[in-house]
Amino acid sequence: MTVNDTTSAVVLEELRRRPADQRRTLFTGATIVTMDPDLGVIDRGDLLVEGDTITAVGPDLSAGDAVVVNATGTILTPGFVDTHRHAWEAQLRRIMPDVDDLGGYVMATLAGYATVYRPEDMYIGTRLAALTAIDSGITTMLDFSHNSRTREHSDAAIEALRDTGIRGVHASMGPHFGDWDRQWPGDLTRLKDRYFSSDDQLLTLRLAILATDEIAGPALAYGPELARMAKDLGIGVSVDAVFGTSSSQAVLRWAKDGILSPDVTLIHSTGLTTEAWKAMGETGVTVALAPTSDAQIGLETAIPAIDEALSVGIRPGLSIDVEVALASDMFTQMRALHAIQRMRAVNAAYGTDQQPARITARDVLDFATLQGARTNGLAGVTGSLTPGKKADLLVIQAEDLNNMPLNDPIGTVVLGSDARNISAVLINGEPRKWDGQVLDVDVTALRSEVHASREYVLNTPAA
Repeated sequence: MTVNDTTSAVVLEELRRRPADQRRTLFTGATIVTMDPDLGVIDRGDLLVEGDTITAVGPDLSAGDAVVVNATGTILTPGFVDTHRHAWEAQLRRIMPDVDDLGGYVMATLAGYATVYRPEDMYIGTRLAALTAIDSGITTMLDFSHNSRTREHSDAAIEALRDTGIRGVHASMGPHFGDWDRQWPGDLTRLKDRYFSSDDQLLTLRLAILATDEIAGPALAYGPELARMAKDLGIGVSVDAVFGTSSSQAVLRWAKDGILSPDVTLIHSTGLTTEAWKAMGETGVTVALAPTSDAQIGLETAIPAIDEALSVGIRPGLSIDVEVALASDMFTQMRALHAIQRMRAVNAAYGTDQQPARITARDVLDFATLQGARTNGLAGVTGSLTPGKKADLLVIQAEDLNNMPLNDPIGTVVLGSDARNISAVLINGEPRKWDGQVLDVDVTALRSEVHASREYVLNTPAA
């Protein structure tokens, strides 16, 4: 069957009527921004999804028995990939929009609100963050879950990711402050056996850890013992709070100890020394930048380390970080990084005969998709519209009031679009947003749960 656009309830009904593993969906007539270096941008192209996988991209594909979606007037892109978000905090969104510094955030959130969270609060916050991610086109989210006070807290966070249908990465860490069961990191073995036994599933597991012992003590600082545990479990490592002199020294120590590799992600990486960056480039680590977090919270230099990363051959992923003070969407991160880096480049060349070394809109979309997937250890799974990869994709309306006329598709995605323009989101081939609405969510019930959880957290004295 054929319909006129991707907002039709009829086509959604037809898609969902077919068993997921037997479903074939053909999007036709779209501008396809594949983010695959070999495929590039295809004007008026088609994309075929069979089951959970992209099987063909190109002009005039044969429909066969597929549900045909006329996507004329839209842009198809890979879903965005968030490489670092503390999802459990979502009930506390924008509670401190003008936070002064890292210490102010840590004391209010990690030493305060976090200490009273129950497992149900973990579930509600993480589910809210994941649903919001889907709404704004983020199909993969790494949840840096650093409030695992009990086994039940960890279970709740994982189950929230599972229940939303997002491609989720649960990065598990114990809490910074307050009472907890000290079950972490030993509980990682149970978590892997219970939730992550298959390599072919939406959820994956990583070890979450801090760079140094300055904030929460040595038990939560990366080192050889935790590196061995991650290696034995066969999981990646995400290291947060990598910034400044002490983290620079730690990076050099990790390199000497042989515990830096492409399986290790260093988050923020702000204000690091040239020597630390050299070691990072040589060992092949990945980097997760948090453009608005560095700038707004004022982490070290307050400048996202994009030029430093590129100078050693690292193309970073992007992340949201903390919704208590920051925006929730990837469009904001892309635009912030694009503006900050280009400002720095022009400023550095001002008054000289040098040409500014600017990044492009394509660069930041690459960071938000393919490089984000690589950073999360999922480059072979998602991040580009490449045949053989899973069908994590966005349908963006190019003829909406704020986007028309379509002159440059990548520029339109990065600089013109927002969540309202995303008419459809597919994750693993399954529609998760359609006709501009996230599917299978009782928003009224969710709102009631979120408000009740927030009131409990705000009105319960810190433990």
